[in-house]
Amino acid sequence: MEGKNFIRCLVFIFSVVLVMVFTIFNFPHPLPTSSDLLECATNSAWCTAKNRILRHPTAANLRHDHTADVPHHPLDPLTIQEINKVHKVIKSFFDKSVYSVHSLVLEDPDKEVVLKWKKGETLPPRKASVIARAAGKNYLLTVDVESGEIVEHDTSHISGFPLVTLEDMQKVMSAPLASAHFNRTIVERGVDPKDVACLPFSPGWFGKAEDGRRIVKLECFTTKDTTNFYMRPIEGIIVITDLDTNEVVEIIDKGKHIPIPKGTGTDYRLSAQNGPIIKLPNPISMEQPNGPNFVIEDDHLVKWANWEFHVKPDPRAGVMVSRARIRDPETGVLRNVMYQGFASELFVPYMDPEEAWYFKTYMDAGEYGFGLQALSLDPLNDCPRNAKYMDAIFAAADGTPYVRENMVCIFERYAGDAAWRHTESPITGQMIREARPKISLVVRMVASLANYDYIVDWEFHADGVIHVKVALTGIVIVKGTSYVNMNQVNENENLYGTLLSDNIIGVVHDHYINFYLDMDIDGEDNS
Repeated sequence: MEGKNFIRCLVFIFSVVLVMVFTIFNFPHPLPTSSDLLECATNSAWCTAKNRILRHPTAANLRHDHTADVPHHPLDPLTIQEINKVHKVIKSFFDKSVYSVHSLVLEDPDKEVVLKWKKGETLPPRKASVIARAAGKNYLLTVDVESGEIVEHDTSHISGFPLVTLEDMQKVMSAPLASAHFNRTIVERGVDPKDVACLPFSPGWFGKAEDGRRIVKLECFTTKDTTNFYMRPIEGIIVITDLDTNEVVEIIDKGKHIPIPKGTGTDYRLSAQNGPIIKLPNPISMEQPNGPNFVIEDDHLVKWANWEFHVKPDPRAGVMVSRARIRDPETGVLRNVMYQGFASELFVPYMDPEEAWYFKTYMDAGEYGFGLQALSLDPLNDCPRNAKYMDAIFAAADGTPYVRENMVCIFERYAGDAAWRHTESPITGQMIREARPKISLVVRMVASLANYDYIVDWEFHADGVIHVKVALTGIVIVKGTSYVNMNQVNENENLYGTLLSDNIIGVVHDHYINFYLDMDIDGEDNS
């Protein structure tokens, strides 16, 4: 009898397990997004709070393999295979000379060609536009990706220099520490050279003495006692350095009387905060149990509501939005709105005329690359859980390709607002309530340019509006001063900023972000 009961118990347990397995694998349930997987991998509050089954990730399935990517659209960025082909051509062109690649991107076909092209047709010839530098000379090249044919353009009429590559910056940051003069100056300030971090700032152009030399001006900080070294400037030391040779050209030291601000209370990490921290114990999430309402076709073509547009990451501009069209609700025809839009420049001039500040007039897109400085987005913090991510394929300084993962995110935004509503009171004998939610689609990137982080959103609304938003966050770069309170400042003295704390001035400056917008609203004759 006991044996029969034992067998019945086993059969019952086996049946329950079978039902559970069948339910898990056959009953409709939302598949985990990459952000779900990343979040659950950390066993966070979000994951443990959700009453659902999520497959745990491996490192392999969180990354997309781009080695087999092929272009599908005339404006698709160069693939890994294409950049590798161009790299071989460049190496052959420079033979055994030392060279550096400062830009290697698709040379867009003529606008007329793109407008005539239809999906399924053969792509226009794929060409790469290359800016390179070797032996002190700038090169502007066009490379036919398929044939390898190369055309060198005359650069004698072009002034200035190509942008500063990530490799340039990494290399030049250590140049001051190779100078005995610099190390003596640092020690005299009471700073240990091992605690010094120097950042290269583009100097602009201020006279014939700088002609022919690709230089930067490095400013230095101490990393001692804080992760936020921006708050601890070693004021007045400027190290003028040749980017091509890494040679220290000149050291200017005019701030020995200025103390280095204290590191106490400057660490911006939540884990270092001593005061009360606002915490929301319950996770907040926008639910889309049936998945998002947008699709990304062929890696770059986005379709949502009545919109269709092409998105690609770009090393200089960050994100390019092209061929934005909206479907007419009456005719069903896709109507042109914008051929192309992108951030063309970010200009940040500072207003202090002193030696260490007068030259600070940054052009962050052209000098450092908005896209090159856009690091991987942080799921659930930079972008909501329902976001989809887009990687970037860029070329390193030697011309080889690399992948910048999760550089762009795309998601639907809904904050509980109404796009349109009306309630009819029952005067007519019936109650009518009509409400429509305000939902938009956002394409986002974040560029971290030294101390500042720029969040750029291209937001599409169902009523035909394209809303470009730029949010600024991060850390203010500051100037060291001998003042600890405003009572010490002569009433006629101009600080060119605000005394923020002991020995710290926030210098007055502006941020101008310019956008290139080629609008084609029902035709190309737009202004």
